[in-house]
Amino acid sequence: MVAKIIFDHVLSRMKFGPMMVDYWGSQQKQYGGKDKPHFTLTLHDEGVVSDIVKKFDLGFGEAYMDGRVSVDNLDELLKFADLNQAALAQVLGKKSGYRFSRNTRDRQADQIKSHYDLGNDFYELWLDDTMTYTCAYFKKPADSLENAQRQKIDHVLAKLQLQKGQEFVDLGCGWGHLVVRAAKKYGARGIGITLSKEQYEYATQLAKREGVSNLAVFKHGNYLEMKKHDKQYERVVSVGMLEHVGKGNHRQYFDVVDHLLAPGGLSVLHSITASIEADIPTWIDKYIFPGGYVPSEREIIHLLPDYDFHLTDYESLRMHYALTLDEWYKRFEANLDKVRKLGYDERFIRMWRLYLRGSAASFRYGRNNLSQFVFTKGLKNNLPLTREYLYQQKG
Repeated sequence: MVAKIIFDHVLSRMKFGPMMVDYWGSQQKQYGGKDKPHFTLTLHDEGVVSDIVKKFDLGFGEAYMDGRVSVDNLDELLKFADLNQAALAQVLGKKSGYRFSRNTRDRQADQIKSHYDLGNDFYELWLDDTMTYTCAYFKKPADSLENAQRQKIDHVLAKLQLQKGQEFVDLGCGWGHLVVRAAKKYGARGIGITLSKEQYEYATQLAKREGVSNLAVFKHGNYLEMKKHDKQYERVVSVGMLEHVGKGNHRQYFDVVDHLLAPGGLSVLHSITASIEADIPTWIDKYIFPGGYVPSEREIIHLLPDYDFHLTDYESLRMHYALTLDEWYKRFEANLDKVRKLGYDERFIRMWRLYLRGSAASFRYGRNNLSQFVFTKGLKNNLPLTREYLYQQKG
């Protein structure tokens, strides 16, 4: 079997391990060292090897979803995959032949709907009570997810340096808590934009419940439509949206920010980034975030001078996202019966489990980072000289 020969050859070259592979009950073989294996990967039929060799991560992901492959320690397997990523991709990654989802304006609504409109009832099972689906901010590892997400929202708002009466735009506002918090804490007026109908309806109702509908306004639509907006704002923020604009579309994003941001204005961009430029895994594109792309830090910074944007602060929250994903996973697993009652089957559960644990591993051991960029439009010389203002927040 040619596929098995290739598979065996690739695993024999792995530097990080060790691991055990159980070949459909007919043979066991250890790779990556002679110490006790950290995990055992069980392949339940010969076709799994062929699928992995031909389709790499997509082949493995689909086999895992279908129960054709199992592992006694998923975290250790994903750690092994990330630590050996370069060696694995060098051989197997060239064989997938997968065609990535095109990210064009006419497709973005469907691409967002496929993930974010799974239903608020589903996300409420494992997100915190603010429904914040982005990296939290842990002042200490023991922080609850609720506290960490509120700390993240306040951390971002502090970087925006909002003042009472100022107006800002939140591009990709999610379920709206950042805009509502800005209204309540600073008396600032925010406009939140989302392509998700579920998020728009939730955010609109949230503003009403909190009594800030006059300050927290939400729009359902594509952020690109804001280029038709004549008004300019003192602040623009985006949290967890840039990953969805698509490969090669980052100038479109900065065109919108440039159009909306008044001279001397300030913007905060919170996004997953990567250490190098590479497509997202094919399995993620097909099943989780179609059309998504994680830019490298240098791809973003490279574009800033073209708009007379000046970087004033950068912060990496890589481990914060790993901790966030750990919390999401714990809550997801604790609510599996409720997930099933919502109509999601075992294949979906295995898919979501692989997504959550794989993402956590990518921040701990892989190429992923969480970056917060702060930049101004034109030079701005009256900003705080130190970061002390970020850590003196009250209320």
